[in-house]
Amino acid sequence: MREFVLQLPRPVKQMTVLAMDFLLSLLATWVAFSLRLDILHVPSGAQWFVYVVVPFLPLPIFMHFGLYRAVFRYSGYSALVATGHAVFWYAVLLTLALMLLRIPDVPRTLGLLQPVIFLLLVSISRALARFWLANTFSKSEESPSRLLIYGAGAAGVETAAALSMSRQYKLVGYVDDDLGKVGSTLNGARVYSATRLPELITEHAVTDILLAMPSASRERRFQILEMAKLLSVHVQTLPRLSDLATGRVTVQDIRELDLEDLLGRAPVPPRLDLLANELHGQIVLVTGAGGSIGSELTRQILAQRPRQLLLLDHNEFGLYTTHQELLALARAAGWVPDVIPLLGSVTATASMHGLCARYRPAIVYHAAAYKHVPLVEQNPGQGLDNNVMGTLSMALAARDAGVRRFVLVSTDKAVRPTNVMGATKRMAELILQAFAADAGPGSTCFSMVRFGNVLGSSGSVVPLFRRQIAQGGPITVTHPEVTRYFMTIPEAAQLVLQAGAMGEGGDVFVLDMGEPVKIMDLARRMVTLSGLSVRDADRPDGDIPIAITGLRPGEKLYEELLIGDNPEPTSHPRILRAREALLPWQELSAELDHLREATAAQDVPAMRAVLARCVQGFPADPVLAPGLGQ
Repeated sequence: MREFVLQLPRPVKQMTVLAMDFLLSLLATWVAFSLRLDILHVPSGAQWFVYVVVPFLPLPIFMHFGLYRAVFRYSGYSALVATGHAVFWYAVLLTLALMLLRIPDVPRTLGLLQPVIFLLLVSISRALARFWLANTFSKSEESPSRLLIYGAGAAGVETAAALSMSRQYKLVGYVDDDLGKVGSTLNGARVYSATRLPELITEHAVTDILLAMPSASRERRFQILEMAKLLSVHVQTLPRLSDLATGRVTVQDIRELDLEDLLGRAPVPPRLDLLANELHGQIVLVTGAGGSIGSELTRQILAQRPRQLLLLDHNEFGLYTTHQELLALARAAGWVPDVIPLLGSVTATASMHGLCARYRPAIVYHAAAYKHVPLVEQNPGQGLDNNVMGTLSMALAARDAGVRRFVLVSTDKAVRPTNVMGATKRMAELILQAFAADAGPGSTCFSMVRFGNVLGSSGSVVPLFRRQIAQGGPITVTHPEVTRYFMTIPEAAQLVLQAGAMGEGGDVFVLDMGEPVKIMDLARRMVTLSGLSVRDADRPDGDIPIAITGLRPGEKLYEELLIGDNPEPTSHPRILRAREALLPWQELSAELDHLREATAAQDVPAMRAVLARCVQGFPADPVLAPGLGQ
């Protein structure tokens, strides 16, 4: 029956509700007469006029307040308030009518009593319809997840209200750090002390914890996650305060843990004065603007209101997506930006010279690169062409066009690299260092920024682990001791923008990223915070196994950020400046000619030989993976 009602056309549903309200108004009139006259009322004489006319009065008022547009199974507090307003004006109209008409044998107090009874009947009917249509009264074949909400503030209460219509969760209660809230109840759910969390999980068979703490610090969130990690429950979160929309919290706001929550390190705060002074009112070019780092750079640059923002990428879809997103962001902020999408490849030297000569950018952020280690290892010629020759092409075009600053987005894999991708990025750094060494006063300021692995970017390990957990495992880790530095995409983009503003020419900037993260520990943390357990020798009945696949060609156990020692501090407390060894342009230019010839001939040994001569730590003869041709 329920499904039949839900499938009815909307006009039929509205007419049904309208007819129901008509009948409820008749019933309210009879009850009001009976209560007022203290008998079971049988209408007579002029009283029939009230029974005929009064039921029609509330209907147009209800229509005006939009009560027949509501979807009952999703209606809540706001619909109840609207019903109250509508009945109030109906009571005013009915009372005035009875006072003016003075109908015989009709008490004027009926104008107050009947609307009150009518409001009660309508509210009950709406509530019953809501529960019935939402299938709240039926028993689910699957028992709902038992949920604790961590945070008894506004976000937690609104989330509980949004979940009340869902059969997916059964709310056990709230936990909160504020002792002043402990012991109170919120809509029937008790607030417990956070210190009782392990006890509550066991006592109430809790399966899920929702972090409803959008304003909590990163450190506090990580402390909670570390505690929850030991309890085998699934942990989800609401967005941070800065990410929440101004509307009410909905079930759709609930999501898996922020990538940053998995690290436990507070993000490096930006220096907004550096960004504004460097970018406001300038013409800025971002290469690789359709990629994960490039697109985040464009978002943060747009926030500084540049005069013109140029987006360059050879990926049509990525470029289109970024362009449309920037226009939407600007519209939401109430201004119309000058954002120009440019399809093209940085390896097209003539095109890059023409682009820089035409638009005359003041600043270039060069993020275009092939960055997937195994793919570049399998395709070294393409990696060299894009990462090395593309950087050379772009740097020459910028220098010839008088670009004020050129900032290269680099990687920690450029430090003593054992893979081709890292070697290509170090070669790109060497090009800029050589250009900077030969630059005179007023020339382009070339600098580069190194950072570690970026969480959430294409190829990031965290989305891969999530997919593997969702599929039941195994999680694949290349080596039990492999460690990496991690940072978020917004952090990386801020570093690039701020460090670029501090460049003096030939600088290599790195971020003080704290301690590196062991990938095995990250995998285990993600499994336990998903409410599952790791299957290993100590727990053979666990849920998700972790498989060791062996290091990939060119992969290192540990990454470094510096080639040399004694990095210098900068005006930003978490950004360091390194001045590292370089090759003079005359020597590097000759090696680039050899590299160009080897790439054109697809001579991989010759390519590697050039890289080995130029890049410290790169082996000329690596052990190749199966399928990697010479």
